[in-house]
Amino acid sequence: MTARPRLSIGLPVYNGEEYLAESFDALLGQTYEDFELIVSDNASTDATEDICRTYAARDPRVRYLRLPRNIGATPNHNRVFAEARGELFKWASHDDLYGRDLLLRCVQALDERPDVILAHTGQAVVDGEGRLKVPYEYGLATDSPHPPERFRSLLFEPGGDDFYGVMRADVLRRVKPLDSYHHADRTFVAEITLHGRFHQVPELLYFRRDHPHRAERANPGKRARCVNLDPRRAGPLHPVPRLLAEYVWGFVAAVRRAPLSPADRRACYRHLAAWATSRIRPGAGERVEDRAPVDPDRLDVSVDALVAGREGRRA
Repeated sequence: MTARPRLSIGLPVYNGEEYLAESFDALLGQTYEDFELIVSDNASTDATEDICRTYAARDPRVRYLRLPRNIGATPNHNRVFAEARGELFKWASHDDLYGRDLLLRCVQALDERPDVILAHTGQAVVDGEGRLKVPYEYGLATDSPHPPERFRSLLFEPGGDDFYGVMRADVLRRVKPLDSYHHADRTFVAEITLHGRFHQVPELLYFRRDHPHRAERANPGKRARCVNLDPRRAGPLHPVPRLLAEYVWGFVAAVRRAPLSPADRRACYRHLAAWATSRIRPGAGERVEDRAPVDPDRLDVSVDALVAGREGRRA
């Protein structure tokens, strides 16, 4: 790693002892090594701190930061980005798994395509034991040269998880920081795609872990999820109707801020109006892991073979 790493990885965590070491192994075992791993511990009360300090002592790429109190998931996500020094940036989750070539393939894709602002790879959902549960065929038009088409696709198509792609940090600094209303991550990614194209590397290298303690599962209600994102959302000033209204307004504001031509801006607003009338469709906006699982034996892939660090797992 150079004095100033080319890539910064931000890993916000709270009480992640169950899977954190596996994620550390998968990230630190990447074939691409020019990165820093910024870990922000949101005042965890389990063994998270011990695990983080162990890995930080072993690998100088790990920067461990600990907050004195839990500020919520959203401010913690924004904090790791604020600490980033690289020209590229990626958020990582403490419970997900990563194929050993994920960073390499994403960085190569960005180097080969100067107009692309975010690169990600093929992905699948795995269960708590790391077994393949749901494969995901990426169907979003985020590679379109037309901003309204990219925006329309992100409005109407579920899934994607582009939030966890490798992004150009200078573009991230031009968009509004991640917020904490209902589905704020979707409006955040929608604003990013109004700035440029995404690229999907056609290799299965990202494995999103779905388990009972994942934030979406542990906080099933809209209000509970938003309070988990930011404790300031608790109380009578943030009822569910407000959280939903902020969600819709988040798309409107993203279009207003983006560097679009008048024609493209009008097209985005038309797509947004059509989307707003379609929300009564059953399953609209579902995430990929909420779909019916498939038989992992149908997939010609081994997670153990793809994920770095799975053999001889350390602490």
